[in-house]
Amino acid sequence: MPRVWFHAGKEDSMKPIERPTHHVMFRSGIIIVAATTVLALSSTSGRRLGIVALAATVVGIASTPIAGAENTDTAIRPFKVKVPEADLGDLRRRIAATKWPEPELVPDASQGVQLATMQKLAHYWATEYDWRKCEARLNELPQFITKIDGVDIHFIHVRSQHPNAMPLIVTHGWPGSIVEQLKIIDPLTNPTAHGGSAADAFDLVIPSLPGFGFSGKPTSTGWDPQRIARAWVVLMKRLGYSRFVAQGGDWGAMVADVMGTQAPPELLGIHVNWPFTVPPEIDKAAQTGNPPQGLSPDEKYAYDQLDFFYRHDTGYAQEMAARPQTLYGVADSPVGLAAWLLDHDTRSYALITRVFDGQPEGLTRDDVLDNVTLYWLTNTTVSSARIYWENKLAFFAPKHVAIPVAVSAFPDEVVQTPRSWAAKAYPNLIYYNRLEKGGHFPAWEQPELFTKEVRAAFKSLR
Repeated sequence: MPRVWFHAGKEDSMKPIERPTHHVMFRSGIIIVAATTVLALSSTSGRRLGIVALAATVVGIASTPIAGAENTDTAIRPFKVKVPEADLGDLRRRIAATKWPEPELVPDASQGVQLATMQKLAHYWATEYDWRKCEARLNELPQFITKIDGVDIHFIHVRSQHPNAMPLIVTHGWPGSIVEQLKIIDPLTNPTAHGGSAADAFDLVIPSLPGFGFSGKPTSTGWDPQRIARAWVVLMKRLGYSRFVAQGGDWGAMVADVMGTQAPPELLGIHVNWPFTVPPEIDKAAQTGNPPQGLSPDEKYAYDQLDFFYRHDTGYAQEMAARPQTLYGVADSPVGLAAWLLDHDTRSYALITRVFDGQPEGLTRDDVLDNVTLYWLTNTTVSSARIYWENKLAFFAPKHVAIPVAVSAFPDEVVQTPRSWAAKAYPNLIYYNRLEKGGHFPAWEQPELFTKEVRAAFKSLR
């Protein structure tokens, strides 16, 4: 299942030429001869890579990096999505051919994603869901590809019409994607149409993590959160921003937090909805099952959440951190992939189950399947999992961020960080809010609340 994109020219070229797509990298001898010919035209590996990529684009195939080739390409190329209809037909056939197991032996989700939920999802996916709506929505947005450190990085870049808009880079996590952020783009870039003022405006950059979505898949190890954080600074500077802020949840929060520890001079501050604040003694108590004494009500609530997560919700993370390449069966089955992505944390799964039971509350069936289908069509099950293997940082521990930090604590997040922990972990805490609604994917589930949080988070930095 190939990744499909078109790119040409520079970022200010808003009308990229659309060209036919192909399922096979080199479908004819002509392409092979053309590639061989251009290889002979240059003795430098940097120019050789650029020429081959250009030749590939001209004949309508997606350009891919050549292993070991030096790349100095800093071009920003417009991008459009056009998935071949054959890929969508193949997806529906695979869903219909699912070999279903017997139901779980318990009346709840304690054994995993329940059969009834998956069968409802599969039926809707195969018979009613329309990927073209998501594709059209993406293609209405300015999307681009640029190469950073040898990997193609896909990103959405929407500039506000308002002057002095604050540049903001927003990063998704796993099992999410850029689909999570689509609902917040207009409210953040066009605030006067969404209850805000011109002073609330942001220029928005939403990248796909390496190995996710339409970004390239790294061909060598080393793409940990620290490297991604450095790449995001390169991206923002390449777009012309000398000052900017960063936001993230899940892995996006890890990247933002690491950006905060690296503290490049261009970064004014960060906002996270998954903050890294758990004191080491609390983390140890949760992992050993020895509840600490003397906690405040908010701290006790957070401790109980952490304890539950360690006991019930870490299976996916342990597998991907240890053996990401083993996920062949998940990568080869649409239903298997959907179940794997749904089984992230108990509260998010419960929300999605309610959605497929006909009780939309922030998310819709299409929201869920837009995200799952993006993983399927880009064949990124394994490549996206590798970030768990690459990461060597503790996922709840403070990282000694000294720059300004804003925290939004949502109640159905894995851990709703109390103010006391946030203030200790982030000595330059400029904003904290404990919300009454929202979970692990707040931009997706509660875009209006999330938009207000982002505006408030960075208000003092404008």
